Amino acid sequence: MRKIFFLFFLIAALQLQPSAQALRIPDNTNFVSSAGRKIGVTEVLINWNAPGVKGRVGKIWGTDIVPYGYTVLGFGSAVASPWRAGADECTTISFSTDVIINNVPLQAGKYAFFIAVYPDSCTLIFNKNTDAWGAYFYNKDLDVVQITTKQQKNIATLKERLDYTFNNQKENAVEIALEWEHWKIPFTVTVNLKETVLVSIQKQLSGAIGFDPASLESGASWCLKNNINYEQALGWINAATMPSLGGKNTFSALNTKAGLLEKMGKTEEAIETKKQAFANATIMEIHGYARRLLDEGKKEEAMKLFEENYKKYNGAWPTNAGMMRGYAALGNYKKALEHAKKALAEAPDEGSKNAIRAFIASIENK
Repeated sequence: MRKIFFLFFLIAALQLQPSAQALRIPDNTNFVSSAGRKIGVTEVLINWNAPGVKGRVGKIWGTDIVPYGYTVLGFGSAVASPWRAGADECTTISFSTDVIINNVPLQAGKYAFFIAVYPDSCTLIFNKNTDAWGAYFYNKDLDVVQITTKQQKNIATLKERLDYTFNNQKENAVEIALEWEHWKIPFTVTVNLKETVLVSIQKQLSGAIGFDPASLESGASWCLKNNINYEQALGWINAATMPSLGGKNTFSALNTKAGLLEKMGKTEEAIETKKQAFANATIMEIHGYARRLLDEGKKEEAMKLFEENYKKYNGAWPTNAGMMRGYAALGNYKKALEHAKKALAEAPDEGSKNAIRAFIASIENK
């Protein structure tokens, strides 16, 4: 009897399962799609279902397919709703850090993405309800922000399937565009690159790699290069040179420390640290640092280092090449040519020899 009752209960329970649990078989009417891009450390991810034009050119925009403005769909919340910016379930877009959309700030998070389309402009809508089916359950009270953009119409190439593309990427920004039929609806996503990268570095260095000297040095060096977070960066570089962590007072570590001290106004300590850095430097480290100074336009400072390197290592490779570059930067081509010929005789490989030959030719041919 108990077995019969249990069987009856099981059958009844299965029959009462919600329709959301029903079997779903893709029919390829609308392609399930996703696209993503990184801007610095910021991850952007879009998920949508892509409908096709299917011969409806000229009948997409401002019709019952994509109505202008807001439309009462007659189901769900039955309120005036924008377009779901795709098909089937609502389109979603997520940002791993805070971003700026067309100059309007938006916090990190995942959003349902809708568009209110008009003949000559569009309103981008970022909404909290990411689980809704399309726009049928749209609730304007859950809108986080609405942003205006202007579409491009009459694009020459037909876009059969609705797509989200990433264009014109820069170090801190990218243009995202919804493209379908002969329309393109673009908007620009911008990030605060320094702020987001710094937060990422701080988070990483608070974990296991916070005990890795190379990682600590990299974090401190990035802060120095980007003129930010000096106090914490100094702590990182001090930890990077601790023997208990396997750190060493290398040229690069000490030079980074000296730079941070200088930025913090601790001039005397910076000078002493830089002296220690160069005392520990190899011939190639001094040469590379002097070349970096040349790239920064610090010709006299670079020449001084080239000369010190030349004297310290008695003209060994690549110190003549350094003198060649230093004299050339200062406009003394006669002396540059003298050292270039010596460097050519010392060059250890064919690539270096060819570079010096080209340098000599450029001087001789003025």
